[in-house]
Amino acid sequence: MNNDISIAYFSMEIGLESAIPTYSGGLGVLAGDTLRSAADAGIAMAGITLLSRKGYFRQRLDEQGQQTEEPVHWPVDDYLLPAGVQAIVEIEDRRVRVHAWRYDIKGRSGHIVPVYLLDTNIDGNLDYDRTLTDYLYGGDDYYRLCQEVILGIGGIRILRALGHTSIKRYHMNEGHPSLLVFERMAELKQQRGDGRSNTEHIDTVRRECVFTTHTPVSAGHDRFPAALASRVLKQCNPFSDTADEVCPNNELNLTRLALDASYYINGVARKHRDTSRKLFEGYQIDFITNGVHAYTWASDAMRSLFDNKIPDWQEDNLGLRYAISIRYDDIWQAHQQAKHRLIEYVNKNCNVGMDQSVMTLGFARRATPYKRTTLIFTDIDRLRSIASHCGPLQIIFSGKAHPRDNDGKALIREIFRIKNILNTEIRIAYIPDYDMAIARLMIAGVDLWINTPLPPLEASGTSGMKAAINGVPSLSVLDGWWIEGCIEGVTGWAISNSEQATKTTPPVSNHEAEILYSKLENIIIPMYYHNRDAYVEIMRNAIAIYGSFFNTERMISQYVTKAYFR
Repeated sequence: MNNDISIAYFSMEIGLESAIPTYSGGLGVLAGDTLRSAADAGIAMAGITLLSRKGYFRQRLDEQGQQTEEPVHWPVDDYLLPAGVQAIVEIEDRRVRVHAWRYDIKGRSGHIVPVYLLDTNIDGNLDYDRTLTDYLYGGDDYYRLCQEVILGIGGIRILRALGHTSIKRYHMNEGHPSLLVFERMAELKQQRGDGRSNTEHIDTVRRECVFTTHTPVSAGHDRFPAALASRVLKQCNPFSDTADEVCPNNELNLTRLALDASYYINGVARKHRDTSRKLFEGYQIDFITNGVHAYTWASDAMRSLFDNKIPDWQEDNLGLRYAISIRYDDIWQAHQQAKHRLIEYVNKNCNVGMDQSVMTLGFARRATPYKRTTLIFTDIDRLRSIASHCGPLQIIFSGKAHPRDNDGKALIREIFRIKNILNTEIRIAYIPDYDMAIARLMIAGVDLWINTPLPPLEASGTSGMKAAINGVPSLSVLDGWWIEGCIEGVTGWAISNSEQATKTTPPVSNHEAEILYSKLENIIIPMYYHNRDAYVEIMRNAIAIYGSFFNTERMISQYVTKAYFR
């Protein structure tokens, strides 16, 4: 067995394949892309996550857009191999057995990055404990904290059982795995023969830990009442010994624990760094802007085009800058192939009769209010007028609402309501059960990617990066990565500016909707229909400028130099 792992990458969710439902959205897909680029780069890394035996959920939408959720049933042993080891974690007074499954990510040169998926569905565990790794982000606070014991503490113990005893860095992707800090403190305590754990142990652990925060949204930061934490972690001596220090304000804040125990902390875009410094005052926070795994997200047609025109693009994503010399017709034809696949899929699955010749807009994000899914429908009459005199439009949506997010579910129902109002004037489709496979179809097949989050709540965003790899430009609010990437009229278009959009009052959204409509009406749609070369030039610029930089090849190299091996 290869035991030379230097980096252990912990994430509550990791997107490995579309059919393996161990991810819910951008955090998990980013984690998967990170590990894919680590494998390409030959980095001695392993991923640790939960099995999510019943997934996040299967989304069902009725004719009114009402979302219902069902468990995901997937054949675990068709995709994963048993890792052959077990560990025990203590939850309250119970000893819960954990075993691991293994998934190997193979890089371009054959280097393997293993991913270990933790599972408690084992004979001998109590019935409730056997369900603890069933649902991603499921259950109540108690269920979630038990899961995070398994991920953080159980993850370390599984790595030790596998023989990984010389790990140099523990990378916490968000705060969910930060209980690993207590396990490392316990190991230090045992090694040194210390009587009690103390904050000096945290200081020692700090040199080993890296923490990436992904969101300024409070729901993304797990906090538990101190009484619940003391109940669940009653046998975790490092927690018991340091409870007063790690539970200020009478709560255990896993993000704060990760911040306190990490020597390198980063946000996921330059603007997100600034937002995080305000949110977490007193911490030194850097930034490494997210990227995407270029090969994974390029459509088959674009892969073939790049293979032909830029033969070494897979080994060196920076080479995508040479896309600037690819002929317009070649880019357009590759895009049309991807668009054909998308329109065919939508018509088959949504029965809306979309037309490949019609300009197609795409929007696919988690359905939640701050993403402002329905901003484009602020003035339906205005949108209808634009489509009638500038050129026909059709719009494809997708995305899940969290089962407890009633406002997010209402957004989906609103899109269905508007879909019925506009009927054939502007064809609208909402693809249910968004996953990696649907994402790959959408980001390559639409003609324009729309993104309208409420700043500064978009930490980074990667959907527009995926679109850009395929030559699809964005019309997006200036937040997250788009502030760094947008060159107005050259690589895409911006909606408002970040200073105007820091308020949450309705007039701000109305202002942004007006900008969105104005740019569609006066610039984008006329260019698409009447000046194709100009439009394809922007598509080509998106590939050359974004594809060559906003990728996980560049991103992982920054983690190596800034965080892992410095």
